[in-house]
Amino acid sequence: MAGMIRRIAGGEFAAQSLVLTLLFIVAAVLLAIVIVTPLDLVSQALFAVVTIIVMLIIKASPSRGVTLVLVTLSIVVSTRYVWWRFTDTLQFASMLEAFLGLGLVLAELYAWMVLVLGYVQTIWPLKRAPVALPEDLALWPTIDLFIPTYNEPLGVVQNTVLGAMSVDYPLDKLRIYILDDGRREEFREFADALGVGYLTRDNNLHAKAGNLNEALTVTNG
Repeated sequence: MAGMIRRIAGGEFAAQSLVLTLLFIVAAVLLAIVIVTPLDLVSQALFAVVTIIVMLIIKASPSRGVTLVLVTLSIVVSTRYVWWRFTDTLQFASMLEAFLGLGLVLAELYAWMVLVLGYVQTIWPLKRAPVALPEDLALWPTIDLFIPTYNEPLGVVQNTVLGAMSVDYPLDKLRIYILDDGRREEFREFADALGVGYLTRDNNLHAKAGNLNEALTVTNG
């Protein structure tokens, strides 16, 4: 009986997945048609007004579904503009016009890519509830706090270090490290005077990310 129930549930899940896939394909085709269909000035203005009104109406009821719809509308409108730019506006009368015009188009394409990638990163955030730390402080984890620096003056970094030392966490479980890619003696002396860690490396590969990754190999918080 249990096996039969599992097979039925699996079949229902497969059917639902197939339906969702087909709906996604149909929606993608319809949106592609909206993106590439040419409109005259009046129709384009009406399309813009209707899109703005729809966005204003649905944003009054925030939810994950509404967010998906708003993101989709934003991408459709932006992609429609990019499509229009590439298909209707790249006729140039001189080399100077071509140079400036193509430069502007590439800048707009870059902005469109940043927009889409930003949506990909934020469209489905995880809902993680805070978990309280144990009442017994002995069970709290140790924390390593990294302050990477390369060419910032000591006056800037020392304020950051002093602020880090004021973090509301048991001091015996908080370890602060200055990660000095500039390898400066005054920074080492400052770290020793305050009792915080001081780490360097023999290269500057991958800039700040490399600095942080190198520190992770020699600390264990």
